[in-house]
Amino acid sequence: MLEIAEFISPKPSPVWKLAQQAGVNLAVGGLPFDTLQAGEKIGDYEPLSRMKEVYENAGFKLAVIEARPPLNKAKRGLPGRDEEIAVTCNMIENMGRLGIPVWCYEWMADFNWVRTNLATPSRGGSVVTSFDLNDVPDDLTSEPPISEEALWEDLEYFLKIVLPVAEKAGVKLSMHPDDPPLSPIAGVGRIMRSVENFERLVGLVPSPMNTITMCQGNFTLMTDDLPGVIRKFGEKISFIHFRDVRGVPAKFEESWHDAGKTDMLACMKAYRDINFDGVLRPDHVPTVEGDSNDNAGYSAFGRLYAIGYIRGLQQAVYEEQVQK
Repeated sequence: MLEIAEFISPKPSPVWKLAQQAGVNLAVGGLPFDTLQAGEKIGDYEPLSRMKEVYENAGFKLAVIEARPPLNKAKRGLPGRDEEIAVTCNMIENMGRLGIPVWCYEWMADFNWVRTNLATPSRGGSVVTSFDLNDVPDDLTSEPPISEEALWEDLEYFLKIVLPVAEKAGVKLSMHPDDPPLSPIAGVGRIMRSVENFERLVGLVPSPMNTITMCQGNFTLMTDDLPGVIRKFGEKISFIHFRDVRGVPAKFEESWHDAGKTDMLACMKAYRDINFDGVLRPDHVPTVEGDSNDNAGYSAFGRLYAIGYIRGLQQAVYEEQVQK
């Protein structure tokens, strides 16, 4: 069954109460980077267990971890990658022990999601993030260029080690697309940038644990038929980021959930039709009057609108199913 979650940082914040006041008690969580004790590593059982307990004591069930241990050496195939992969395997084993079923990861070398403006004017004086390839700074990375095929080779190496561990632990690896889905950026290849490449991903190392994060804001820049892509991947989708944009990969801006290029109702119907069984969270909300833009895309008040909008779609679509 599709359920609504929210990204809840491991440190208490106003979002903790706002989410629960909006009826959300499923958490998409981070990792305990700031609470490690002497001798502990990020994937060890004890720090993960303490973090899970913090969520549970606040009334949340931890459904997804959406943070990563350092993996840039693994992505670039550099010395030290095996040590990074070992930390990841340990984390996945312990997620399984703790009953945390999904790990959202990505394969973006050097830098993660890229925006060139964090305060683009939007509806009613709100602000959103945006991207223009022409404005990408020259110093985005100090690393040398890397090709797409090198990234594919390093990803295959990674998956061949990690997926057997994930299968034993019962933890799904859920690949997030490149953001933006564009290659190269600053000389760095990006491979998770097209529907065809995600098809290549799930066939690269076949496994029921080799799955996809359907981040709608990125996938809708890859296709004019997002509902059709949702149906294409079906059970391979293990986690959803429900958001929207306007534009094309080289130049776009985030949008309010009801004001982008995507038919969001049709997407919700597609999730129903594939019998999606997992969590969906709002993503990249506008910053509105009275809120801070210090964490652009993740301000507090915009999430309330997003949760309400998504809940309305969910109830309408799934009630329609009941009536049938």
